[in-house]
Amino acid sequence: MPSIDEGASPSELIDATIAELGDWRAGTLTRVRALIRRAEPDVVETVKWRKPSNPRGVPVWELDGIICTGETYQDKVKITFAHGAALHDPAGVFNASLHAGTRRAIDLREGDDLDEHAFTQLVIAAAEHNANR
Repeated sequence: MPSIDEGASPSELIDATIAELGDWRAGTLTRVRALIRRAEPDVVETVKWRKPSNPRGVPVWELDGIICTGETYQDKVKITFAHGAALHDPAGVFNASLHAGTRRAIDLREGDDLDEHAFTQLVIAAAEHNANR
């Protein structure tokens, strides 16, 4: 696993973050990452907001702007869509930040099911939204 000081790529940093988690959150973040990549094969993985308290930063998926971020907490994996308020969510996948002006999020806790088709549609819609801004 590359150390932060070795100039690891964003994808390698995300791999390292997943490996360090070593619990259900790793599986959840891995699954979400795969869904994002499948929905938008041209997506670019980046890492933002690196700081001493979070040296690996926050995984970010971008295509013509931020599609979503993937933060991990003790009790959840939070997938935040930068422009989620502008996206149609007929399946009701968004369950957090519902009153935020621009963003919307999905909090996934241990054992939660994610509607993969609906999630994939949100990723595609977010990329289209970015491309049309």
